[in-house]
Amino acid sequence: MTCGGQFQNKVALITGASRGIGRALAHTLGRGGATVVVNYKKNTDLAEKVVAGIEEVGGRGLAVQADVETVEGVHSLFARVRDEFGRLDHFVSNAAAGAFKNILDLKSHHLDRSYAMNLRPFVLGAQQAVPLMDAGGRIVALSSYGSTRAFPTYAALGSMKAAIESWVRYMALEFAPYSINVNGVSGGLIDSDSLEYFYGVPGIADRASVFDRVPKQRPGTAQEVADAITFLLSPGAEYITGQTMVVDGGLSVVAPPFFADTSAPLSLPAHPTGEK
Repeated sequence: MTCGGQFQNKVALITGASRGIGRALAHTLGRGGATVVVNYKKNTDLAEKVVAGIEEVGGRGLAVQADVETVEGVHSLFARVRDEFGRLDHFVSNAAAGAFKNILDLKSHHLDRSYAMNLRPFVLGAQQAVPLMDAGGRIVALSSYGSTRAFPTYAALGSMKAAIESWVRYMALEFAPYSINVNGVSGGLIDSDSLEYFYGVPGIADRASVFDRVPKQRPGTAQEVADAITFLLSPGAEYITGQTMVVDGGLSVVAPPFFADTSAPLSLPAHPTGEK
């Protein structure tokens, strides 16, 4: 995506930005001229490579190590932003983790971590971000289609994503008077480390069979999700707040019976010819 310098002089903080969607977004914002705070948990080399990539395309990057799973980590991350820049324009809550287990197999520590890693950093981060956005700003949280759909082993994470989308609406209401927009982006099957891990769970369906059910017939890319986030951060999304944008190739609109399971005369042709 070409940003055309629309993020010049903007300061953006992205949690979990050393890989996947966070990395793609960091490079995209950097291409638009932003200063990007690249938060990471432990892999300094990856984070520094992201910073180098941001600077190669014309932006400025700063790698900040902080474990947002902890309250102290969230506070230290925003303290660094405050000390370095004194302000913030964009906060993207991207870091996530979860236990892929059936409900009866979940332990209390799985539930605790789902909350501590996915929901709490978003809420605490927003509380820290708003005072730094005295000229207005944008907050975006990453969700997933497990927030509105149920499928095996995703309950612990999906329920937290649903809660995130609810918080997006409440924050949008409270922060609008400060000229701060709050939105979510819900990804479907996105080609990432998380997708590989999920489809590596013993007993889960083969992922190729699932792609047949997606209208676009493929997984999405990290860049495609990053582009959606970029739009919500851009001036063109000024009147959009309290919404969750779905980026899933049409997955959430389909239901059985699937076209992939039909046969003639219902099966779809390779491409319509226009002839009757």
